[in-house]
Amino acid sequence: MSTLARVRVQAKAHPLAVDAVLATAVLACMVAGSFVEPRHRDTVNWALRTPDPLSLVLMVLGAAALVFRRRAPMTVLALTGTVSVVESVTGDPRTPVAMSAVIALYTVASTTDRPTTWRVGLLTTTVLTGTAMAAGTLPWYAQENLGIVAWAGIGATAGDAVRSRRAFIQAIRERAERAERTREEEARRRVAEERLRIARDLHDVVAHHIALVNVQAGVAAHVMDKRPDQAKEALAHVREASRSALNELRATVGLLRQSGDPEAPTEPAPGLDRLDELAGTFRNAGQRIEVARTDQGTALPAAVDLAAYRIIQEALTNVQKHAGSHAKAEVSVVRVGPNIEITVLDDGSGEDADPGNGGGHGLLGMRERVTALRGTLTTGPRYGGGFRVHAILPVKNRTPTGEDPA
Repeated sequence: MSTLARVRVQAKAHPLAVDAVLATAVLACMVAGSFVEPRHRDTVNWALRTPDPLSLVLMVLGAAALVFRRRAPMTVLALTGTVSVVESVTGDPRTPVAMSAVIALYTVASTTDRPTTWRVGLLTTTVLTGTAMAAGTLPWYAQENLGIVAWAGIGATAGDAVRSRRAFIQAIRERAERAERTREEEARRRVAEERLRIARDLHDVVAHHIALVNVQAGVAAHVMDKRPDQAKEALAHVREASRSALNELRATVGLLRQSGDPEAPTEPAPGLDRLDELAGTFRNAGQRIEVARTDQGTALPAAVDLAAYRIIQEALTNVQKHAGSHAKAEVSVVRVGPNIEITVLDDGSGEDADPGNGGGHGLLGMRERVTALRGTLTTGPRYGGGFRVHAILPVKNRTPTGEDPA
């Protein structure tokens, strides 16, 4: 961030301090101008003078009021206009107290609408100029009197220009935000429509071909013994229907694949039969791992087998990233009744872990996998240091009602 940008941020954060600095600067200008007296003869020359104590008091009051110009612009304008009128009546020669009223008029114009600026500006200019022309010792057409009109007009015009610019920038910003929201909403709507269309296509493909396969399989089972030729023909129809269903499913789901996505893997999904291989890869990276299993011979459904493998993989990855290089991990896979329990423990303190590896979604991914299989997941710190991941997965897939599917 540049120095100018920092100054702007600080100014927006402390407006009262900015107004106090402005009031001090205006007071310094008024005091400096009160010591100079113009003399009008053949040419205009200047002379030093000593301002009256009342004029100094009025200058201090007008400058002090500017500190609160943003909180109560109309009140500050009324106060500075009053001290300017008093100076016009009592000051001889006059001091530039009206400078505070010009600043206050600028503030009113920059914070209100244009009709209010016109009314307040005309009223302020009329009162200040009229008082100066009527109460002063100089002719009404003197440049000191006409200068009040010019300075008041400059203050009101500058304030109105600033207000218009702010409104224009705000309108552009709101239009851009509205356009961005519209684009996002349109994108979400299109995505939802595309998902609905693909879901309908998938439903039609699956429903049609599975119904056809079901009918042909029933025919084949019915005529298998008495008419094997007709059964063979029915099985051929089943094979053709299943092939058509796979092709249409591949074409429909292929619409969801991005151009840069990798091709679908042709090897089987990993499972607990590759647990030793998984542990070996982490050991090669320098991590200490012990594996204990009492589930040999348990046939797991593909979804449960894959989820168990991924949970252990993610847990060991978290140990490597967060527990520290000297941590030891213990993996156990146990068959307990109708469930299989997976536990991953570590004794790491995390003191020398890589600080750039935090903030992932590993635990959330584990929980989603376990929830999808109607299992339970418990994670948290261990007493004495380390972390514990414990997952319970049903060996048989369960329906939402808890019954085994037929």
